[in-house]
Amino acid sequence: MKKQFRICILAPVNTDQYNQMLLKAVQPVIPDDVTVTVRNLSSGHDCIESRIDLLHNGYPVVEAAREIAREGFDGIWLSDFDMCGVEAAREAIDIPIIGGFPTSAFTALALSERFSIITILESTLAMQRGHVPAYGLSESFASIRAINIPVDKLGDLDLVVKATLEQATLAVQQDGAQSILLGCTGFVGVAAEVTARLQTAVGMYVPVIDPNQAGFSFLVSLVRMGLRPSRASYSKYAG
Repeated sequence: MKKQFRICILAPVNTDQYNQMLLKAVQPVIPDDVTVTVRNLSSGHDCIESRIDLLHNGYPVVEAAREIAREGFDGIWLSDFDMCGVEAAREAIDIPIIGGFPTSAFTALALSERFSIITILESTLAMQRGHVPAYGLSESFASIRAINIPVDKLGDLDLVVKATLEQATLAVQQDGAQSILLGCTGFVGVAAEVTARLQTAVGMYVPVIDPNQAGFSFLVSLVRMGLRPSRASYSKYAG
């Protein structure tokens, strides 16, 4: 009998208003042998739009990850481009937990040589720019641009697609981007539409990476291979 895997999507915010949206985002890439549950935090802020939000919600992510691991899940997709609490949680659990930036970036670099990030607000620009040197990707980084739309307005798809397309077009034409990362997991239903419109705008195919689908798919691969965080990098925390 084929093994069944359980994966938890953990939204690192103190609200369940995004849970169904996140499940919808990964639905096209959920294999038949994977069961998915969505959770959110019981404390912390209701969105992550700054370093303060990231810090404030980080430890609640660790606590939630511990509980999810205790319940027997095989892996956690932490639905945040900025990986809120991910590295700390790796010290506390023995299952893989994956966040958005590295999986999106390495997906882009499997398809191109230079990427740009399209993010939500000016307040996230410096924070997300900092991910690039942290992962040794400075030579592959073209630019980061904001659409100036907050998380709670990302459900307005017409507005978001229009603004994202504008910035993605500039990233390709002016910054030399060869692929585009969507810098927030709230960009649901945006990637495919922007990819199609961007091809028309710039006259060639340029991939636009959905962080939810890239991260979830990578996590499934780790779970299937039975891999988990290295204790040479993440010493097990006994507290």
